[in-house]
Amino acid sequence: MTRPWGPPRIDALPGGRLHLQHGPIDLIVEISAGDRDEVQRARRQAMGHFADILATLVTELPQLRAPLGPRPPRLNGPVAQRMAAACWPHRDVFITPMAAVAGAVADDVLAALVRGRRLDRAYVNNGGDIALHLGPGAIYRVGLADDRDGALGGFIDVHADDPVRGIATSGWRGRSLSLGIADAVTVLAADAAAADAAATLVANAVNVDHPAVRRAPACDVRDDTDLGDLPVTIAVEPLPRAAVQAALQSGRAVAQRMRRDGLIHGACLRLQGISELIVDTPSGPDGIHEETARA
Repeated sequence: MTRPWGPPRIDALPGGRLHLQHGPIDLIVEISAGDRDEVQRARRQAMGHFADILATLVTELPQLRAPLGPRPPRLNGPVAQRMAAACWPHRDVFITPMAAVAGAVADDVLAALVRGRRLDRAYVNNGGDIALHLGPGAIYRVGLADDRDGALGGFIDVHADDPVRGIATSGWRGRSLSLGIADAVTVLAADAAAADAAATLVANAVNVDHPAVRRAPACDVRDDTDLGDLPVTIAVEPLPRAAVQAALQSGRAVAQRMRRDGLIHGACLRLQGISELIVDTPSGPDGIHEETARA
């Protein structure tokens, strides 16, 4: 994110959606229901707000790439503050505010979009990390990632009465580096930044030592990483079922602790065709529909 980027790009997509792109930030925005004038105002608000996000983030990048310590970092930008707030509850383990950057950007653009507007439903999707707005009685159906390579293993119905307004997915196959071996960990939380940070850590915890897992120092894999020389997963060959179950159980323990602490409302952990499901929403397990078997 330290490279010089061109101007933000804003394109209209079929179905009334917007594509907002600037450097590494790549958003799909949709307002799927609402008064026409309100929708147009909301779209203009999102577009106007988007222009300065990347430039503001870059000014605080050194602090955002530093591991959280005993005191909260002093940050000025609204996205940077969202990132730090989402990661702060997890400061007892290695985490930098960058763990929540995608979700925090989605939350920030959604907040600008809905400010002062009367809308039924809207979302901001930042590479699969999604911030939701749901008016009374509204429902959103969101695809459930199987391996972050585009495959879907089911879907999640998020109801307006649920406390969920953010969904994020992490895993070693995704855009970001991972310490773990999860194909995909999808987390439901109060907002996208919280879901993003939690998904990162749960995906890190889905882990096992096995010759089928290959790792390399993060700095050797990506020169702009915030993970330093920590070993990140670069390949996972087929694992014995016992190893898969052990890895999922490790991740499940972390996800359950987060749920008990009120940090997340649900999670789905996937590894080599086996999944673990953790749900804590009013709509219950019936709100999450899977096409693959649970462990």
